[in-house]
Amino acid sequence: MVVMGRIVAPYGIYGWLKVQPDTETLDSLFDYPEWWLGRDDGLRNTPWQKFSVETVKIHVNTLLVKLRGIDDRDVALAFKSKHVAIPREQLPEPEDNEYYWSDLIGLEVKNQQRVDLGTVVDVFETGANDVLVVKGDRERLIPFIDQVVLEVDLAAKTMLVDWDENF
Repeated sequence: MVVMGRIVAPYGIYGWLKVQPDTETLDSLFDYPEWWLGRDDGLRNTPWQKFSVETVKIHVNTLLVKLRGIDDRDVALAFKSKHVAIPREQLPEPEDNEYYWSDLIGLEVKNQQRVDLGTVVDVFETGANDVLVVKGDRERLIPFIDQVVLEVDLAAKTMLVDWDENF
């Protein structure tokens, strides 16, 4: 499963959900007629449940979605904070030097001096560029840009960065 967003709240009384997408474009999830909801982030693991999309639309910077089988606010509320995912085999292959955020989570990060900075635990967008949240002896925010990220080896689960250990 590749996490593509997160349910932030129910919307209205008829089971609609408000979704914050973690995709390059706001409408990328429109391409998938079935979404999987669940949570797998180390805090708690819940099984993925498949839902058919009835209607989805853009609302400001979020998505509003009506999923088949979620028909009232109480049921919708139970899905708050769950992840929205798509099976990996349904996604297009990323271009060279492009990565799905979920592929970066868990990579061990070292700098050019081979100092272990920690593990990527999250990725977020700032508008200017994506930022890696790396947790080791402390939390570091490292910009995901060519000048800083020198090498990503998904097979070895490692990342080499040009980043001072004191930053």
